[in-house]
Amino acid sequence: MISRLGILFMRLLARLPLGVVRAMGWALGWVLYVLVVPRRRIVRRNLEVCFPQLDARQREALAQRVFILFAQAWLDRSWLWHGEPGLTRRRLNLTGATSELEGESPTLIFAPHFVGMDAGWTALTQQVPRKFVGIYTQQANRILDAWMLQGRHRFGEARPFGRAEGVHALAGALRRGEVMYLLPDMNFGPEESIFVPFYGMQAATVPSLSRFARLGKAKVVPVVTRLTPQGYDVQVMPAWAGFPSRDMAADTALMNERLQGYIDGMPEQYYWVHKRFKTRPEGERPVY
Repeated sequence: MISRLGILFMRLLARLPLGVVRAMGWALGWVLYVLVVPRRRIVRRNLEVCFPQLDARQREALAQRVFILFAQAWLDRSWLWHGEPGLTRRRLNLTGATSELEGESPTLIFAPHFVGMDAGWTALTQQVPRKFVGIYTQQANRILDAWMLQGRHRFGEARPFGRAEGVHALAGALRRGEVMYLLPDMNFGPEESIFVPFYGMQAATVPSLSRFARLGKAKVVPVVTRLTPQGYDVQVMPAWAGFPSRDMAADTALMNERLQGYIDGMPEQYYWVHKRFKTRPEGERPVY
């Protein structure tokens, strides 16, 4: 019942002006910041590790902004998934090297975990006339799982791949000309991860960007999505030259290095609520 009421709330929220939705997100963000103490501690610790040059007051102000923007982006899913198509398109500004997405060449999108990641996917599937695939993790709640799947695949020819379908099925989709939207910048545990630097700290990182690019013979095109007062700017960047190389570890380290540059441009919009440094090299003390 609670899940159904929450979905109904989001359907109703989609009808409201964006300013009202964002104001509600601002209020929700402050509530989460005050009440969700464990996540607040994670955000603070992440910022302490990654931005030691900031003083305690600056990092706390940044942590508050993280919660506000996280909440605003979550409520924006109301109009992303239920808004009129014309309204959605007007609020999603697709910019940059969009020619990289033309044609049928195998294309792998590196989409970091900024708060606007769902908006980026919606913009691409609505505005780019190609087939898209993404890796999907099933949610425990069946009602929410169905709602999220329907919302994320409302436009264009987009389909989810379950993790159980395997690497080769995804690589085959790439080689057929389907565009993969990949978000590999989280800590998914020690299995198949390697340790490469991220803001000076060794971070367990899945080398999937390099692996899929090689297996799918695909170019890697970064797409960074920024939340704005008008909606979102979805910036398509030029494909990375010389990627992948023959060295998967070097490729993954380069991915993190370039990701840092994207984050430095809008640190308050990155997904710091995640325990990015949870998995540690053997013998190292826990970060959290």
